[in-house]
Amino acid sequence: MLAPMLIYVGGLLSLACPGLWLLLPFFGLAGTQTTFPRRGMPMLAGMTITATAMLYAGSRDGAWLPRIGLPLRAFALIALAGTALRRLAAREPSPLAAHRTGGPGRRALALGAAMGLAWLPDASPMADLIRTSAAHEESAPVAIMILLTYVLGAASVLVLAGELLVGIATAIRPSARLRRLGGALALAAAMLLVLRPPQGTASGESALERRLVDVLQAQSAQAAELPSRAAMPSLDGATAWLNSPPLDRTMLRGKVVLVDFWTYSCINCLRALPYVRAWYDKYKDHGLVVIGVHAPEFDFEKDPAHVRRAVRELGITYPVAIDDDYAIWNGFGNQYWPAHYFIDAQGIVRGRHYGEGDYARSEDTLRALLTEAGRRDLPAGYVQPRAQGAQAPDSQTPARSPETYLGHARAERFAGGRLLRDETGDYHPPARLAVDEWALAGRWRVGAQSVTALAANDRILYRFRGRDLHLVLAPMADGRAVRFRITLDGKPPAADHGVDVDADGNGTVTTQRLYQLVRQHEGNGEREFAIEFLDPGVRAYAFTFG
Repeated sequence: MLAPMLIYVGGLLSLACPGLWLLLPFFGLAGTQTTFPRRGMPMLAGMTITATAMLYAGSRDGAWLPRIGLPLRAFALIALAGTALRRLAAREPSPLAAHRTGGPGRRALALGAAMGLAWLPDASPMADLIRTSAAHEESAPVAIMILLTYVLGAASVLVLAGELLVGIATAIRPSARLRRLGGALALAAAMLLVLRPPQGTASGESALERRLVDVLQAQSAQAAELPSRAAMPSLDGATAWLNSPPLDRTMLRGKVVLVDFWTYSCINCLRALPYVRAWYDKYKDHGLVVIGVHAPEFDFEKDPAHVRRAVRELGITYPVAIDDDYAIWNGFGNQYWPAHYFIDAQGIVRGRHYGEGDYARSEDTLRALLTEAGRRDLPAGYVQPRAQGAQAPDSQTPARSPETYLGHARAERFAGGRLLRDETGDYHPPARLAVDEWALAGRWRVGAQSVTALAANDRILYRFRGRDLHLVLAPMADGRAVRFRITLDGKPPAADHGVDVDADGNGTVTTQRLYQLVRQHEGNGEREFAIEFLDPGVRAYAFTFG
């Protein structure tokens, strides 16, 4: 669970998002004749409650926002625009003040509730982290707490700024003309919010925001760690072993063990894999045992034949435990792909690392454990693998699109109507996608994990940011290959093609795996990607970026 205070600070940083400041003119509609407890506090409460409810519903159901959330937002914007028009006409601001007998506190609460429905957080690393954390949190109260704390931080900034403006207006005793000007500004803000796509565009990311995101991610990872110096959990839950007979803790005593949780369609795992292979090759004759625990994310990764093929193609020669039932995963209390656990010669977990990066520190940990076990004359220096294609290092650009799942169980940022659950439908993309939005075109069936193209020339579109674009794909159910063609901004990718397509954008889905479709030759700016499947039957699972 993420630290509440840090989440609140992340909400405060929303002041950099233009969508939040578009709500500021509406504070003038609350009137200036009441005190902060009767005006500002009810507005804060109303905005926090409705904005949190909107975000929570969207985190639990990817189709909720276009089906219900956007109509609610439209209703709130109509009410706000109507209130602004009445102010512009120098009349009492209703419809949000229709129940005058309820007093200014109730009217302020209603105004804040409408503002909360109208506001959707701009795309930013912090907003993406909060949304993802809430979406992946199994406990509903914890997910609500994460979102509530974030929204409260954002709303606090807005309310304080609004109260400052109201205080200034009260001090200068505004004329009727000035009050009408305030109504005009509120009306203009309502119109801009109507025109502004949900989630907007990415805010300018500050170093402080990036640092806070890093701290929150690290804190989230540490919360899931095993107790310090815990005994190595059992490996008995493996459903099969590759490259080795079954291993157990007794057989490993006296060896330093690196346990790598991975799955073969995970881009982060693929980019970390060259280092794991290099450590094994460098230290296997000095007492190191590497065990890859393959814990599948998608159903097709549970097929032993697919895993065996991936192990062979990826050049993995160390033992691999197939953990289809997540028995080893749960025994370690793991939550991440990839995750590395460092175990000493006495069978004690002495370190752990989640995700990519920090490879030098991980190798230092291995060397320290090997030295402690009495190994001498270890090879010097750090491994420096020369990986290619999807296994090449991340671009390290912070302004890139987030991982995006296409199946309805975890779909986010879908544009172009409602995703039908486990049903077939015809989809039409919008005229223009906002950054980080995706859409379907043609006839598709949307399952929990994937979308399936049912006709030739069906397409998927995505307006993305980043150097690399990857897509997890599977061929027809009977294994027949599917041809495809990609474009960037409506043109063939040329020098910006990935390893699985040519310069004209042509490629073929032959096996169930991650395909690298785009690697920009220069830069990592915003592009509109489209993939057209020339044959029906393909299944698409998730986009990742680098």
